[in-house]
Amino acid sequence: MSTAILANRLGLNSVADRALKAAAGFWVLVAVIGQWAFLYYIVAFYGPSTLTGNFQAWTRNTFLRMSYVSGDTAGNLAFAAHALLAAVIAFGGAIQLIPQIRTRAISVHRWVGRSFFATALGLSVSGLYMEWVRGDRGSMIDALAISVNAVLIIVFVTLAWRSVLRREISTHRRWALRTYLVANAQWFTRVGFMAWILVSRKLLGIGESFDDPFFHFWGFGCYVLPLAVLELYLRAKESAGPHGRFAMAGGLAVLTFVMGVGIFGFTMLAWSLLGGSK
Repeated sequence: MSTAILANRLGLNSVADRALKAAAGFWVLVAVIGQWAFLYYIVAFYGPSTLTGNFQAWTRNTFLRMSYVSGDTAGNLAFAAHALLAAVIAFGGAIQLIPQIRTRAISVHRWVGRSFFATALGLSVSGLYMEWVRGDRGSMIDALAISVNAVLIIVFVTLAWRSVLRREISTHRRWALRTYLVANAQWFTRVGFMAWILVSRKLLGIGESFDDPFFHFWGFGCYVLPLAVLELYLRAKESAGPHGRFAMAGGLAVLTFVMGVGIFGFTMLAWSLLGGSK
């Protein structure tokens, strides 16, 4: 191989690496902004009503099923715990995504990670309780999707924790990323559904008859798709050629844009709900 060809390939590899790194950084930036907006909504909407015991205030959000049930104190408290645990997930997950914290404040990274894992387990247990004990489900498909999500959280937390105890840091990071994605399925559900509504109705003119089938599909897709994208990203980063990394960078940029559309839509909806609470 001539020196010119080798230099050209090395240059292409370097550009592909930078493109993939930039696409991943773009995704992290948009995700952190979206999650902290979600965090603000959860704290502002559920915090005061939970502290004062005014659970009926949750009914302002007509998108929720059985958020408040008169006389069901245990169920209402379980829902409150589930919602507020999601706030911890949004805050802690976003913190863990910031690379500067991992490299410059490792003790913060470790303690936030432990809290994140414990909260994710609590979120999965409360979700299973609401689905199978309280009966907070729209259909068996929805209940199955949420239950699979809860089981994946438990499995991934266990594997991430086991790998860090064994000092298998690379393996730990993979399982921690997978845990982050499945633990944030509530957020991906809302963001994905709002993106679908804005793109399909506003841009493509698709009617409401498409909403319910998509929602049932997205019950699984809200964690299956992020996991699939993560696996493709990891493989592209570690073993793909420059063209594969360019393709992954482009695909990730498009998905991040769509995610940003969903974040915008959900933020506008959340803002209207918070405005109605004043």
